[in-house]
Amino acid sequence: MENEHVPVLLDETLEALSIKPDGVYIDGTFGRGGHSAKILEQLGPDGCLIGIDRDATAVACAQQRFGNDPRFQMFHTGFEALAEVAGEAGKMGEVDGILLDLGVSSPQLDEDERGFSFMRDGPLDMRMDQRESMTAADWLATASQEEIRDVLRRYGEERFAGRIATAIVTQRVEQPIVTTMQLAQLVEAAVPRKEKGKHPATRTFQALRIKLNRELEQVESALQQSLEVLKPGGRLVVISFHSLEDRLVKRFMRYQSTADHLPKGLPVSSEGMRAQMRLVGKPVAPGDDEIDRNPRARSSRLRVAERLAT
Repeated sequence: MENEHVPVLLDETLEALSIKPDGVYIDGTFGRGGHSAKILEQLGPDGCLIGIDRDATAVACAQQRFGNDPRFQMFHTGFEALAEVAGEAGKMGEVDGILLDLGVSSPQLDEDERGFSFMRDGPLDMRMDQRESMTAADWLATASQEEIRDVLRRYGEERFAGRIATAIVTQRVEQPIVTTMQLAQLVEAAVPRKEKGKHPATRTFQALRIKLNRELEQVESALQQSLEVLKPGGRLVVISFHSLEDRLVKRFMRYQSTADHLPKGLPVSSEGMRAQMRLVGKPVAPGDDEIDRNPRARSSRLRVAERLAT
């Protein structure tokens, strides 16, 4: 299991976290443990790493790889429970670094039965947490044409959302859409113009995955919680893979690093107007060598912010 996933921007992530041997770190998106393994290598005997993932396969991988390491704890939940996990681990406000590697891991894309990939035929599932009941097929079977169109526009930035939504609703009357290939072929037929170098179903699959798993809402929640979880000087390191995620991260970090974001004249103390974070460096993108080794890294962006004392 551990060899199936190539962690993105690995060296850059470790540098951004600025790991201390006795520090406390949270890998909020454990996946298959690529980043976690390297963090543990840099921790001393008094260090602590907390792993979080809502994917049961990731949790099993964590127990297999690091279950016997006393420095490591694993939690089967989503990173939207960041503060709850930190509290349960007894580390609230004591964390030196949080890593969020957003999006779908390579093993999830490569497993037909998970239903994330339009390149592989499998059940149209897309649940990151398989304890949830609703699959992508379930949602497509019950959502209105307007709902489908709006989700494709909002989360996929799909210019042909109306055409695709019409095709889905028309098709499901004749036959339920229950496999990834069914949906991919339907979208391909509905889209009149293709984007160069991109499968016509890319945006549709992205939109459905984000909607079904409430990804953007969970990112917003975790970003806000990081303020109470990190200690002063602690780092928040986020890797995003598409513009919607990256926009949320960029706006949050910029807002929290600005001291004067409240209108002048409000009855707010100077403490309430202090910046909560400072930006660390510029956004980092993968180099050509990494993209050659791992094409899925192409769209990744890494942003870093440091918690300030208040």
